[in-house]
Amino acid sequence: MLRSSHSARHIRRIIQNKSTAVRTLVSSTVKASSSITSLDTYKTGSTTPNFTDPHSAHGSKTTAEIVRSIGVFQACRLPFLVNNAEKLLNVSSKVLGTTFTNAVMKHTFFKHFCAGEYSVDMKPVIDRLQENNIGPILDYAAESDSDGSSASGDFQGLTTQPPFNQPARIYDYKSEKQCDHHVEIFKNCIRSVRDVSPHGFAALKVTALGNPVLLERMSTIIVEAKKFFATMDENKTGFISREDFLRCYDRHFHREDPVALDEILDLLDPNNEEMIDYISFAKMLTPYTLSSFTLKCKEVGPLAQVTPSDDEIALMAKISERLCSLAEEAASCGTKLLIDAEHQKYQPAIDSLVLELQQQFNAKDVTDRPVIFNTYQCYLKDMPERMVTDLKRSERFSFHFAAKLVRGAYMVHERARAKELKIPSPIHDTIEHTHRCYDDSVKILLEYRKKNGPGLELMIASHNKKSIEKTVQLMNEMELTSTDSTVHFAQLFGMADNLTFPLGLHGYNAFKYLPYGKVQEVLPYLLRRAQENGDMLGNAGSEVDLLKQELKKRVAFA
Repeated sequence: MLRSSHSARHIRRIIQNKSTAVRTLVSSTVKASSSITSLDTYKTGSTTPNFTDPHSAHGSKTTAEIVRSIGVFQACRLPFLVNNAEKLLNVSSKVLGTTFTNAVMKHTFFKHFCAGEYSVDMKPVIDRLQENNIGPILDYAAESDSDGSSASGDFQGLTTQPPFNQPARIYDYKSEKQCDHHVEIFKNCIRSVRDVSPHGFAALKVTALGNPVLLERMSTIIVEAKKFFATMDENKTGFISREDFLRCYDRHFHREDPVALDEILDLLDPNNEEMIDYISFAKMLTPYTLSSFTLKCKEVGPLAQVTPSDDEIALMAKISERLCSLAEEAASCGTKLLIDAEHQKYQPAIDSLVLELQQQFNAKDVTDRPVIFNTYQCYLKDMPERMVTDLKRSERFSFHFAAKLVRGAYMVHERARAKELKIPSPIHDTIEHTHRCYDDSVKILLEYRKKNGPGLELMIASHNKKSIEKTVQLMNEMELTSTDSTVHFAQLFGMADNLTFPLGLHGYNAFKYLPYGKVQEVLPYLLRRAQENGDMLGNAGSEVDLLKQELKKRVAFA
């Protein structure tokens, strides 16, 4: 009986070992088959990605990562937690200590949404992404939350009295030295991209390179100059005659120097067509040149009131120099630079600075591909007009147009600010309008690419499955292959893996935004990500379902 029992146990062990071996063989075969399929698809680009396959989306994650992802998403679906996140963190820091609070954040939300504290920490994350044909977009995620309401820092001594007895402006920012420090951080980010990916991107925020209050001032100048042109453009055609310009000039300014005025007209109408458009006008009347006009004003009007001081102009030039040094670094490293969109009160200044960079570093006689990408937020009502104007600028000044399209990241802030200032909200009234704006903008740019050939590049930075499917369909209709450099797709790290990974496995130019930085520095980013994406995360049921399906499959085969 003992021998029989021992034999039975021995037989059971053999069967169990063989079953384990069979499961391992089946699993290996499935993985190998999946890898072969992905490789074939990558070569041919002939199939459409499946955005509902749990294994494609989450198969490369460890079981622990899947469990953490489910926990984070479920937490983000709790309105009380999302709406009171900042207060809860402050209470935790006071009661339990900052060290403990940061440690909890680091191993939960930070680890889910951020790739590491330093660029060197991200190598395992980047390696795994690249194994799935997904490129990195490195993004130093420390954010300035200055609202310009206080007065401190190195800018205090720089505020001379501006023209026309305007009140002195005291700029609140850590220091010029801190801005220069951020330049070095971004340069290291660019070099890190070069070292890990020949076709990667680096992202940056302009508010990290200069005074946010100054950027708002600069934006106000640009907006007032645009309004001034609109007063001349009575028919709203985007064009005015030389006669209209001279009539308006004489109404507002003293004509002291006829030679200088002739030079201005030559800038506005270089081909002597007797017509002036907004693009030429905006290039001539900038924050740097405004004072030369308003010094001749017959009376103090809106343009005169926003005229910058000499110190402000010097600080503006400093921001431009910092951006230029980063663009030079990116161009020399073969890295593409994404300039993020920010609050609407800063955006006209950011657009103007990016335009300067694009004219220099995307110039068609310098490069055959764009280096600098601007970002367009499609939830803004004026976005299509601005994008089309910039597209025309790229033709006029002969540079490659490059755009990243997003739906928008500051909706809560923009609507609250509009309410506070008692002005119309700059954001579309409904989500349907935003969707339409996004999809129409993609179509405009792809049709332009089809008509004009290579050069234009577009990044679809979206978590919206329908928009991505429409873009893929348009690419197929226009015979743009998945590997064509025209279109890139990007999603945030820790979100929408069901979109990014299938796109990568099917050979499309797929990327993940990889925010990084010290936990304490990145907390504003994490809070904004939770607040601005509350609805999206609250409706993350489909992504949670895919995670649970993958987890159940693993438990079943354990």
